[in-house]
Amino acid sequence: MTRLLHRLLADEAGFIISAELTLVATIAVLALVVGLSEVASSITQELEDVGCAFGSLNQSFQYRGIQGHNGYNTVGSTFLDYEDFCDCDNVGPGDLAGEVVH
Repeated sequence: MTRLLHRLLADEAGFIISAELTLVATIAVLALVVGLSEVASSITQELEDVGCAFGSLNQSFQYRGIQGHNGYNTVGSTFLDYEDFCDCDNVGPGDLAGEVVH
C-alpha cells in the first residue's frame, strides 16, 4: 500500500491538466465578475426608469360633493399634483443614479 502511495506522489502526469484547469477557472471567474457587474448596472438603470415612470404619473383628482336623502351630504375635494424639482428631468439618458458621465 505504501508503494502505491509513493508512486502516486511521484507521478506528475496530471500536473499540466490541473494547471490548465486552474487557469481556465481563473479566467472564468474574472469573466463572471465583469458580466455580473454589467448586469447590476443594467438592473439599476431599468429600476430608475421604472421609478421615473411612477414619478411622472399625474395624481391629481377632483370629485364633487354628494347630496343624499334626509339631508346627508359630503363635500368635494381637489388635489393638484404639480411637478417637483426631483421629477426625473434632472437625470439624463445613460446616467446611473444621477451620476454625471464624462
